[in-house]
Amino acid sequence: MIAAETTNITLQSLAIDFFRKSAGNWHSQRRYYSLNENVQPQEVESLLNISFVEQGAPELIELAQSHNLDDLEAIVCGTKVTWESNYTNQNRKPINGSTIFGIQGNILYRDRGFATPKPIIAICSFSNGSTMTLRTEYNANVFEEEIKLVGSKYRTRQTIISRAGQEITIGQYLEKRID
Repeated sequence: MIAAETTNITLQSLAIDFFRKSAGNWHSQRRYYSLNENVQPQEVESLLNISFVEQGAPELIELAQSHNLDDLEAIVCGTKVTWESNYTNQNRKPINGSTIFGIQGNILYRDRGFATPKPIIAICSFSNGSTMTLRTEYNANVFEEEIKLVGSKYRTRQTIISRAGQEITIGQYLEKRID
């Protein structure tokens, strides 16, 4: 039990540091590749604002409530991400949105998923202090994501989306700090 608690404390410390280093304004360029050969890649540019959220903040209390946690202050920290996105190779309206992330142990809580408005969880791990890995499952989909801080001015992300054990989409992102 002590080893598991130590692992969770270490993971939470890495998450706190990672979230603090991610705070700021970012320009994100991403491309989604469908593994169906008949679909053209989607290109998206976004402006992101990432704010660090301290334990006990109203956003994290609300997140804990949405996940029915017994201890409403159990989430040790989080981030609030807001965005404005434009599809560059399609004629679509800009998309604005926001989401809240919070960490407790190796669980990353979110107020919504990529493809659902419902609260979801991801299993979180770190291969080092600069690389966070997430695995999320819902609606028969699996999302495997790696987010890597590259120095203080860049982040890379890669997401692989699978359904029924078959990879269907790969998302690749380059994010540059703009503040």
